[in-house]
Amino acid sequence: MTTDTPTGTSKVGAAIAARREAGTGAVVGYLPVGFPDLDTSIDAAVAMAENGIDVIELGIPYSDPVMDGPVIQAATQRSLAEGFRVRDVFTAIREITARVDAPVIPMTYWNPVAQYGVQRFADDLAAAGGAGLITPDLIPDEAGDWTVAAVAADLDRVFLAAPSSSESRLRQAVASSRGFVYTVSTMGITGARSDVDAAASTLVARLREVGVENACVGLGISTAQQVREVLEYADGAIIGSAFVRALADGGVERLAEVSADLSSGAAPSAS
Repeated sequence: MTTDTPTGTSKVGAAIAARREAGTGAVVGYLPVGFPDLDTSIDAAVAMAENGIDVIELGIPYSDPVMDGPVIQAATQRSLAEGFRVRDVFTAIREITARVDAPVIPMTYWNPVAQYGVQRFADDLAAAGGAGLITPDLIPDEAGDWTVAAVAADLDRVFLAAPSSSESRLRQAVASSRGFVYTVSTMGITGARSDVDAAASTLVARLREVGVENACVGLGISTAQQVREVLEYADGAIIGSAFVRALADGGVERLAEVSADLSSGAAPSAS
């Protein structure tokens, strides 16, 4: 279910569908724009796509990242200290999409979009080649302006679903999203954990019952085995802190190695 016209085409949805047709699911990789600097963050995103990551999620640094764990918070704070501006995300998307085919979808708290101008943001995002937007602190009830702007610009809208969400909230997230529904596997902040919460599979099953097309699980995935486990029931696995840590510790070369390792969890099962 979506609020789009039939002509709307989801870049992220197409990438997930391609992986489904191959007998597996998609791997979505997160990195903040501008960490450790803008040029390196662009090279890092390209390296992820070249090493098996299907969808690039670019975090827009924000001064009050209430949902992010310590690894991502430290990276975004460095990006802000380096002089990041919202317009830099459009520069990054243009350069990344010129080099690789993976769709690029930013993730942002709502305040930077509101300050930039909702329609202006949607237009600039589409012009740069962006696929859409993930908005963790914007609920569908309050997303009227964004929905109008995004539909006009043919952009995906990704809303969140949590284990605590009621059935009516899940239906609303499914109806309002295009591309996928961001399925939060655990309650709390992001960050790699030793086990992916079992609540994730239950939540995906609940989303299936209300008609979700693509449910991608995020928050806590850090190993290829966890990717494999998640893709047994979900359409995509979203990885953040593990990639940010790799880039921080070993640069683009180390990030490429970790990307190849984690994306191996999405390899089709031998039949």
